[in-house]
Amino acid sequence: MSMELISVEKAKKIAETKGLKPGRVKGTEGIQFTKGSNNRLEVISWADFEKILKKRKLAIYESGGWMKIMNAPSGKSATSSNKKKQ
Repeated sequence: MSMELISVEKAKKIAETKGLKPGRVKGTEGIQFTKGSNNRLEVISWADFEKILKKRKLAIYESGGWMKIMNAPSGKSATSSNKKKQ
């Protein structure tokens, strides 16, 4: 399966079904999804998660229900990607 670029809104829906929350590696701007039980991560708001995505030019990709945060394709913002497909 190939990875598909998805919007933050779609990522929120997937995260909700899997019990995941947006997280930041403590003391850095590294972000990932978490269940909130990792001492290295702190749960952050979706607004802060989106700000970091934009600032670091990252996007969310999905394949078969699995999400991955990677570099955004040129010309695409993390929050506007793939809105037409939803």
